[in-house]
Amino acid sequence: MAILAIFISIIILQNLVPFLGNIPIGPLSITLIHITVITAAIVLGPKDGMLIGAIWGLITWIRAFVWPTSPIAVICFTNPLISVLPRILVGATSGYSYLKLKNKINNKLSMVIAAAIGSMTNTLLVLGQIYIFYHNQAPKLYSVNVKELLPYLLGVVGTNGIPEMLAAMFLVPIISTILIKIVWKK
Repeated sequence: MAILAIFISIIILQNLVPFLGNIPIGPLSITLIHITVITAAIVLGPKDGMLIGAIWGLITWIRAFVWPTSPIAVICFTNPLISVLPRILVGATSGYSYLKLKNKINNKLSMVIAAAIGSMTNTLLVLGQIYIFYHNQAPKLYSVNVKELLPYLLGVVGTNGIPEMLAAMFLVPIISTILIKIVWKK
């Protein structure tokens, strides 16, 4: 319970302290918050990972109304299917994939794969749903040709999603291995 509270505190800090959880680059942000959610899902299990993801999503949703992180946040993240649901699923996909893999392959490799899956869950669901929900409104909202929206979003996968995934694949096993030893030792 105490470890869960620490993860919740970290998520809140990452969302509220500039550059701690989101690094703004142009109209979008590179996020580091998914690393905390994935780590929680591996260390505490998928259900607690989903809870941590839900808190991240709710803060994202609330911030879209009162303190947006980017111009796109006001438009897209006011929709809880884009701001909340993918973040819950980050905890679910990374936590359950780790549980499924940890007894079949090397523990660290299972953490790396779970981190990649969790990170891509966030990237693909957020950007995919932005396209699904807003591609018809793109000319008005983004001042772009609808035909250019999909290549733009795919570019974001390359410039934001892949670095976020690589960071998670590197950091999650290091952090999770240490925390598992501490948490499960007691």
